[in-house]
Amino acid sequence: MEARAIAKYVRISPLKVNFICKEIRGKQVDEALSILRFTPKQGARVLEKVLTSAIANAENNFNMDRDNLFVADAYANDGPHMKRFRPKARGMAYPILKRSSHIGVVVKERD
Repeated sequence: MEARAIAKYVRISPLKVNFICKEIRGKQVDEALSILRFTPKQGARVLEKVLTSAIANAENNFNMDRDNLFVADAYANDGPHMKRFRPKARGMAYPILKRSSHIGVVVKERD
C-alpha cells in the first residue's frame, strides 16, 4: 500500500529539486522532514509541503500508521518551459528557458 502527493507546475528547475530528493529517498518520514526543514534551499520548502501532503494522504485515506512510514520515492520531473528571448550581438536572439517541474513523493509502510 502506498500514498502519494504531486505538486504540478512548480516554478523551479527540476535539477535543483532532484538534489534534495536524493537526500530523503529511503528515509523515515520524520527524519526526512527534519532534513528538509534544515536544508537552506528553495526546493526544500516545496518538497516539505509535498511530503506533508503525502503523509496526510496516507493517514487519512489509507489508515496507515505514521511511525511506520518511509519515503519510497521522491522525484522532480520536467514541466513546461516558458520561453523568453534576450537580444545578443549582431542582431541575434538568445533563448532563455524558464523551467518548471512536477514534484512527487511516494510514502509506504514498512513491514
